[in-house]
Amino acid sequence: MSATISIIAGFLAGLIGSMGFGGGGILIIFLVVFANVSQITAQGINLIFFIPCAIISVIIYAFKKQIKFKEIIPVILGGIAATLPASYILNLIDTTYLSKIFAVFLILMGVISIIKIKK
Repeated sequence: MSATISIIAGFLAGLIGSMGFGGGGILIIFLVVFANVSQITAQGINLIFFIPCAIISVIIYAFKKQIKFKEIIPVILGGIAATLPASYILNLIDTTYLSKIFAVFLILMGVISIIKIKK
């Protein structure tokens, strides 16, 4: 895999992710299918990749006053609380099944998005 293709994939995933369209899904697909990275490793890379994208997005939306910090604190706390048990469960699932579960999840999210657009 050339560095140029990896940079382009990272750029596109960051661009799409910062717009709120799920750039992580694209990054995971790229890593698993084209870079031959295991599903669990790809998800870990995605989590690390998400941090700078999220920080930049929060800064931009905070300047636009589009974030209600008091309302998102419960969401943040819930996400932090779910991290440990979710990572434990993730390690119990075989990577073959994990890839299939992720594919079904992406398809369902796509269908839901299409249905919402039509309404």
